[in-house]
Amino acid sequence: MSYFVRSRFFRKSIIFTKFYNFWLNYSSPVNFNYWWNFGSMALICLILQIVTGIFLAMHYKSDFLLAFVSIEYISREIKYGWLIHYMHSNGASIFFIVVYLHMLKALMYGSFSHPRQLLWSTGVLIFLIMIITAFLGYVLPWGQMSFWAATVITSLISAIPLIGNDILLWLWGGFSMNDATLNRFFSLHFFLPFLLFALSMIHLILLHEFGSNSPTGIAFRLDTAAMSPLYIVKDFFGMNILFIFFCYLIFSVPNALGHPDNYIVSNPVVTPTHIVPEWYFLPLYAILRSVTNKLLGVLIVALAFLFLFCLPLIFGLFNLIRSFYFKPFTKFLIGIFVVNCLFLGWLGGMPVIEPFFSMGQFVTFMFFAIFLFVGLFGFFEQLIFTSYSSFRY
Repeated sequence: MSYFVRSRFFRKSIIFTKFYNFWLNYSSPVNFNYWWNFGSMALICLILQIVTGIFLAMHYKSDFLLAFVSIEYISREIKYGWLIHYMHSNGASIFFIVVYLHMLKALMYGSFSHPRQLLWSTGVLIFLIMIITAFLGYVLPWGQMSFWAATVITSLISAIPLIGNDILLWLWGGFSMNDATLNRFFSLHFFLPFLLFALSMIHLILLHEFGSNSPTGIAFRLDTAAMSPLYIVKDFFGMNILFIFFCYLIFSVPNALGHPDNYIVSNPVVTPTHIVPEWYFLPLYAILRSVTNKLLGVLIVALAFLFLFCLPLIFGLFNLIRSFYFKPFTKFLIGIFVVNCLFLGWLGGMPVIEPFFSMGQFVTFMFFAIFLFVGLFGFFEQLIFTSYSSFRY
């Protein structure tokens, strides 16, 4: 690489110089571990979803009579259509797994703290738009489960005072989900991934502006290394592991993450026994079902995203030590939070009966309580650590 950089052609090429400095010559802390692979993996997953989505859109029919049939036609009649279809459907699950792990890394190592508050905020915005995009895509096959899940979720908009019903009528294009609804959802689902890509580029620019965090949370000025070749090799290793898991899903268990009822054409007069969304929506679905009031449920879900946006204030306002590497009790609470989210996901797939309903209310309460406890105990652990360090030295 250094030979090409020194050559006359590439030295005069402004585009190559910008590319090299942005992607390959970016200075990073020398103590990165494999948790930092998930950012590049998420970008690759997004590009894969955009490319496969474009090919699927060439044959998809956004007609409520033909949508389900067009998916079957793509899988059965188009050459390698089954591969593109399974890459796109399972790619959404892989995308969410990678993004959830990327957010967990940011929690464990305090990557949302000063001076990266804006970087974290753009990441949460990307996550929110990603959820909306995935939900719209889940509706497009027009299967039995996706049709009824979309009916239930979109009807929550009517809980908004004064304007809720008008927004719902506009979204549906009528008094129920119909052909106009499917056209709206398809148009938005095709557009939003490009918005996600643009926001991801802004996210990367902000990362280069404020610099990467390190596992210890300490700002490195001298002990840095260029992305190439050390971290590029690490990224390729992580992507190979991801590729192996992705191939296993596609070629061995392509329908394992989908609901069986979604392989039945939608029937507006037959309601499924138990309506559940895709697995990556289940934690939010469990929070939504934990209250009986529709408006209050929507507000609680909105509060969950508000808590994510406010993490730099909750955790980092008084916490000068960013990483939880030096905060064992806070790290333990983060572990409880992860278990709590997994438990919410399990409860989201259960029927709304006792004892699952009461358990959902308790786990939802713990979801918000842990945020506040982590910020409080993180502050006290910082005082203990700094006091011990000053006493020792």
